[in-house]
Amino acid sequence: MKIGFVSLGCSKNLVDTEKTIGIFKANNYEIVNSPEEADAIVINTCGFIEAAKEEAINTILEMAEYKKQKCKYLIAMGCLVERYKAELEKAIPEVDLYIKYSEYNMLWEKIQILLKDNDQNEKIGKDRNSNINNNSKKYNNFDSVEERVISTGENYAYLKIADGCSNRCTYCAIPYIRGPQVSRKMEDILKEAKRLADSGYKELIVIAQDTTKYGIDIYGEPKLAELLEEISKIDGIEWIRFLYAYPETITNELIKLVKENNKICKYFDIPIQHISDSVLKRMNRQSNGKTIRNLVQTLREEIPNVVIRTTVMVGFPGESKKDFEELYDFLKEARFDKLGCFAYSKEEGTPAARIKEQIHPMTKKSRYNKIMSLQQEISKENLEKQIGREVKILIEGKSFDGKNYFGRTYMDVPDIDGVAYLNTDRNLYSGEFIKAKVIDVSNYDLICKDIEE
Repeated sequence: MKIGFVSLGCSKNLVDTEKTIGIFKANNYEIVNSPEEADAIVINTCGFIEAAKEEAINTILEMAEYKKQKCKYLIAMGCLVERYKAELEKAIPEVDLYIKYSEYNMLWEKIQILLKDNDQNEKIGKDRNSNINNNSKKYNNFDSVEERVISTGENYAYLKIADGCSNRCTYCAIPYIRGPQVSRKMEDILKEAKRLADSGYKELIVIAQDTTKYGIDIYGEPKLAELLEEISKIDGIEWIRFLYAYPETITNELIKLVKENNKICKYFDIPIQHISDSVLKRMNRQSNGKTIRNLVQTLREEIPNVVIRTTVMVGFPGESKKDFEELYDFLKEARFDKLGCFAYSKEEGTPAARIKEQIHPMTKKSRYNKIMSLQQEISKENLEKQIGREVKILIEGKSFDGKNYFGRTYMDVPDIDGVAYLNTDRNLYSGEFIKAKVIDVSNYDLICKDIEE
């Protein structure tokens, strides 16, 4: 059978998709990129905010159309299914199997039972059920599944170190979908990192819902700095990033490690969400305006050329005009290198959804536009400061017109930040690191010249 996949949502979800692809491949199924070719299609859904839920439902309906052609089976898994499985089964019966996140330890057993009538399994005959049961035991702990097909190309891979979240921010549905944070054992993470390095991956991007709280649940204290240091000792790994570092658990030890370890990118992704103390308190965030300001100042003083990315939310219930102006003024002052902005999404079952002072959608949109307009100016001015500087670029390919190579510097997370375009007469290959000089900028990208010709 030929199996097609669609993965929606975050990089944590993508890792789950890659594991599922790996299980199919290990069991001799053929993986295809085109839904027209697929006998079965698997959709890993996101259910984080309203826009993600709409995208997931639209994707399921779109993939269901292929059942009128070659596709025999449609499978939906992931966060949206965890939240709304019963409703989805009634609303979209075209899906043959819904698998909740909490059912992942039974994922392969459920899939095998669904596919039992295809030609390959028909040959098993009367022993089919025993074969299904025996084969499923190998995958009855989804977290420990080693079969994984990396879908992000040949240069970088995500390394998930924990799942779930214990922060209980009042606007967020993640703890209700994926439960409290559960960290992986350090030795298991390091084994996976070694396998990825041995497979040729030069860059590892360490991810969790909250990377800075890694290890607290199993070791009694945060262990991110120790983990990163151990990963950096693995031969073949040249760049290490970690994303989603919450401000209250960025330790002096972690700052020192990023400053001194040449393999760890001088890049902090810190979702502050807001700067107003009253808003942060209603969000149940553990930091406040003063600690956030102090952290930004400390990072810039301690780590030369540090890149700081943040995420902010506008329109949280009760956000006054004064609260928003405080946020706007802070962003104007802090001049973050990278910034993502989201309008508050009212998620059922969360404490914030019960707050009476909900903000009008037009007000949220207006505040979002003001933040993004400001950040566009700041980002351009920050990038222009790079002109004349030497940078190290990880080459990833050639531009569509074939005239330039493109890649990323330490300042760029794939699929989130910009890229660096390089003009050179040399023949370069994907995965090669080269030195270049920034000669111009375009939107969020760098224009560079090869200095090694």
